[in-house]
Amino acid sequence: MMNTMNATGRRPLYGMLLAMTIFGTVGYAASFTGLSSYELVFVRCLCGTLFLAAGWILSGQAARERWNRKEVLLVLTSGLFLVFNWVFLFRAFELMPVTVAISIYYFAPVIVLLAGSLLFRERLTWLAVASIALCVTGTALVSGFRFDMPLSDSLGGGVLWAFLAALFYAALTLLGKGVRSMSPYAVSMLQTALGVVILPPFVHFGAYEGLTPGNWSASAIVGIVHTGLVYFLFFGSVRHLSARAISALVFLDPGVAILADMTLSGFRPTWPQAVGIALTFGGMAVTLIRRVGRSSQDDA
Repeated sequence: MMNTMNATGRRPLYGMLLAMTIFGTVGYAASFTGLSSYELVFVRCLCGTLFLAAGWILSGQAARERWNRKEVLLVLTSGLFLVFNWVFLFRAFELMPVTVAISIYYFAPVIVLLAGSLLFRERLTWLAVASIALCVTGTALVSGFRFDMPLSDSLGGGVLWAFLAALFYAALTLLGKGVRSMSPYAVSMLQTALGVVILPPFVHFGAYEGLTPGNWSASAIVGIVHTGLVYFLFFGSVRHLSARAISALVFLDPGVAILADMTLSGFRPTWPQAVGIALTFGGMAVTLIRRVGRSSQDDA
C-alpha cells in the first residue's frame, strides 16, 4: 500500500520531468522540419489544439468547466502573446545557435520582475536587484552586445527576435495572473486554437508541399510530442507539485536545450558567452529563490 502511494505521489514529478526534458529539445527538432517560424507554429497550434481538446474532454474537465466572459477575453488576448512568442522564438532559432537564443529568451523572468514592480507596485528587494543585474550582464555577454557597436548590429543575427520572444513570454505570464476559474486545459486550448485562426494569412502553405518524409516526421514530432504531449504532461502534473519543485524543474528546459545544442549540434560558446550563460542562469536562480520564499511565506 505504501509503495503504491509513493508511486502515485511521484507520478506528477516524473510527468513534469519528462515534459521539461522533451520541451528542451524543441529547438533541435525544429531544425529538421524545413519550415520557417510561421509555418512551424501553425503546425504546433493545430496539433496542440487537437491534443489539448482530447485531454480536456477525456479528463472530464470539459463537463466541469466554468466559463467567464472576462476571463475568456483575457485568455484570447494572452493567446496572441503565446502565438507570437512561439513565432519569434523559432525565428531566433533559425538565425542563431539554440544556446544563445535560449539564454536571451530566459531573460523573461527579469522582465516579469520589473513589470511587476511597476504595474503591481511590488517592492524590489536587494535580492531582486541582484538577480536583474546578473541577468542583464549575462544576456549582454551572450548576445555579444558592445557599447561601441551600432544598435542595429547588436540586435542582428536573431538577438532582436529572441528579445521579442522573451518580452511576449513575460506579457503572457503577467496576463495569466488574471485567469483563476478556467482550467489550464481550456486556457491553452483556446490560446492554440486562436493561433489556428489568426496565422493562415501569414503562412505560406506551399512550403508544406516541398517537405521530405524526414521533414514531415520532424514537424509531426514538434506538433504532437513537443506541443500536445508536453502540455498534457505539464498540466497533469503542475497542480500536484509544490512551488519549490516547479521552480527547480524550470531549469531542465533550458539546461536540456543547451546540452542538446552542444552535444548534437556541435555548438561551442565563446568564453564571454559561457560566462554570460552562467550569469543569466544564476540570475534566474536568484529570481526563483525569491519567488519560492515569498510563496512559502504566503502559504504560512
